Amino acid sequence: MQEKTIEALKWIAGVLNDNQIQYRIGGGLATHLYGSDRPVNDIDISISGKDFPVIVALVKDYVIAGPKHYENNKWNCTTLSLNYHGQDIDLTDADTLLMSKKDGTGWIKNKEIYQKYPDVIKDVYGVQISLMDPRVLIEYKKELDGEHQESDIKFLENNVARKI
Repeated sequence: MQEKTIEALKWIAGVLNDNQIQYRIGGGLATHLYGSDRPVNDIDISISGKDFPVIVALVKDYVIAGPKHYENNKWNCTTLSLNYHGQDIDLTDADTLLMSKKDGTGWIKNKEIYQKYPDVIKDVYGVQISLMDPRVLIEYKKELDGEHQESDIKFLENNVARKI
């Protein structure tokens, strides 16, 4: 993992932990922290939208967009985008996040997926990090397109989810 990603992860996890804001790291970073060697692009974090006002005040120097509502054919959510010394960090409101089903038959309330399994707490570079359970990652990544999603699913199914 790149140094900028490590430093940004330690910083944002510190902000969230110090202010007792519940969160879950997801996406490629969570998969990487479970042991995948796929490169990390950004830091995806799910939080409760009610915490956005607190977070914005704490990270105002790094905000590049939001919080704002974002909607396209795949996502319907409120996001806050940060850039910490060159590393993109995206915080999404997990309470209201909707993701379209891959087959186009409707929308999935991601909160219902998240609530199936508890967070996984892991020590990463000396900081306690809250990760999405690998089964949650698998379930939502199956609704996304792209080789990197397929690679993450295969890694998680073969190396992590079976051990839980």
